[in-house]
Amino acid sequence: MHEAMLWEKLGEGKVHCFLCAHHCKILHGKRGICGVRENVGGKLYTLVYDRVIARNVDPIEKKPLFHFQPGSFSFSIATPGCNFRCLHCQNADISQMPHDAHIIMGEPISPETLVDTAKRANCKSISYTYTEPTIFFELAYDTAKLAAREGLKNVFVTNGYITREALETIRPYLHAANIDLKSFSDAFYRKVCGARLEKVLEAIRLYHEFGIWIEVTTLVIPGHNDSPDELKAIAGFIASVDKAIPWHVTQFHPTYKLTDQPRTPVETLRMAREIGLAAGLKYVYEGNVPGEGGENTYCPVCKKLLIKRYGYIISEKNIRDGACAYCNAPLDGVDI
Repeated sequence: MHEAMLWEKLGEGKVHCFLCAHHCKILHGKRGICGVRENVGGKLYTLVYDRVIARNVDPIEKKPLFHFQPGSFSFSIATPGCNFRCLHCQNADISQMPHDAHIIMGEPISPETLVDTAKRANCKSISYTYTEPTIFFELAYDTAKLAAREGLKNVFVTNGYITREALETIRPYLHAANIDLKSFSDAFYRKVCGARLEKVLEAIRLYHEFGIWIEVTTLVIPGHNDSPDELKAIAGFIASVDKAIPWHVTQFHPTYKLTDQPRTPVETLRMAREIGLAAGLKYVYEGNVPGEGGENTYCPVCKKLLIKRYGYIISEKNIRDGACAYCNAPLDGVDI
């Protein structure tokens, strides 16, 4: 076990974890909502510092990040656990392992080895993903510091339930994040995810305030968050933060405990994309539907095709020095 960061002692052996917005108050011998932080004798420990459950070399587009080092590869890692209980989790076998299987599996891999592996694989970044990076914060923090020192970028793929204190701590080493905005309904967040909407909105604003490049993803679920009014509310919120934030509207498929609806029709994603553009967003993408055309990047000024994609593959790029090759308008992003 590894002593956790971002906690304080309370009375009678209880501890307060302020890593995420749940702010768990944990009794001796108990764990937080994430299932991977435990109070042992009045000290808080992380149980996943040396429990890497997944590691892969991924295209950065898989995160999805379309405006951050496009065409590059990112070394992606995860440990078990999550501070959400999403009924539709695509990686529930590892994110919910501590709750569903009552075990915590994984390999003991050091931050040094993770960074070395990323470099040898010619990755430009390390992504903390698949589960929720906030809950393996200590491993992510130590790895991110080493990675930044070696010239690698660091990426969170996150549900956006981090606290200001935690984000301030890792801010010097965190360069980008894809943040899920799962709905614009607090009732949805409470029922489907076990969380609260406002805390996610606060985190999105905070990431942007801190100068971390962000892109937002909404998994569009038929019958749950696909109404035009809700999509307009999400698009309007993103635009209120920054119209240059890319919005990914992504196809749902039935999984885990949410199997009462079919896959999202492409027509619904197209509607969402049109709503986003009408709200003033400069970049809106349709996800999980390769070949439908909604994955391409167009110049927000002259509307010419700048990046043509099929899934995670870039087949055409018309950008020079971070600007449109046709009209020279700057394209928003990092290392474009």
